[in-house]
Amino acid sequence: MLAPLLPESRYRRAVFWREQSVAAGREKLSGRLYAPAAVPDDAGLVFHLHGGHFNSGSLASGEAVATTLAEAGAIVISLPYPLAPEHRFPQALETAYAALERIGRDKARWVGKQAPLYVAGEEAGGNLAAALAMMARDRHGPALAGQILFSPMLDACLGTYSFREAEAGACGCPWADGWQDYLGSPDKAAHPYAAPVNATRLSGLAPALIVTAEDDLLRDESINYGKRLNAAGVDATVRIISGPSRWPVAFAEGPCDGSCLCTACQHVSEFLTVTAPQPH
Repeated sequence: MLAPLLPESRYRRAVFWREQSVAAGREKLSGRLYAPAAVPDDAGLVFHLHGGHFNSGSLASGEAVATTLAEAGAIVISLPYPLAPEHRFPQALETAYAALERIGRDKARWVGKQAPLYVAGEEAGGNLAAALAMMARDRHGPALAGQILFSPMLDACLGTYSFREAEAGACGCPWADGWQDYLGSPDKAAHPYAAPVNATRLSGLAPALIVTAEDDLLRDESINYGKRLNAAGVDATVRIISGPSRWPVAFAEGPCDGSCLCTACQHVSEFLTVTAPQPH
């Protein structure tokens, strides 16, 4: 049974969820399936990975972003992944890719056979989603209609102007600690799947929607990645939400009227529309 996620009055469209398990190789990941109360006939399927800093985060912390994706009109499967430092690169990514392959094979369980498939995530989950798009291309995996990245962690150097401008200081430690826990050693950052902003081969990737904010510490790496995707011939759209947005704290607020995730929901809805297969 699908249970109401939050009081319907908070949203333009009611969103429901139920527990959903997906096999990832020999593992079974216990996640959630989110759906709008009125599912569009042409609804796409989004594989969502929660935020955090590689060493933190959970299905619960990813609830607001998963809800945003569902309110935009998609069916959403949100799954956990192994956290660092117990599980370093590429363990979480390989687990996520195995889940993506299974979701791609079993897509008809949740949506139509011709429905578009997307990957999405925020912060560390955005990193994994971007890397999954590369892996799907390189391994001839499931065909992706798009990648939806919310404030993705793409650059392990943490040296962009937006990061320095925020005077992160101690607040920057979660990001630095997360990268250290995930990579284990700095040389791992050279791998394009680990830090996608360093990838030299970006052509052939699925279209991308990258959502950041004026006051987002990860703003500049998000913008830079969008520019590099466009330069490689990938259709990438970067949306910058006006400050103060309080990102990433706002990821916990949900797409309520007046919230920045409400604005992000509109961007996602537009992206789902333009990337959906056109009827013949």
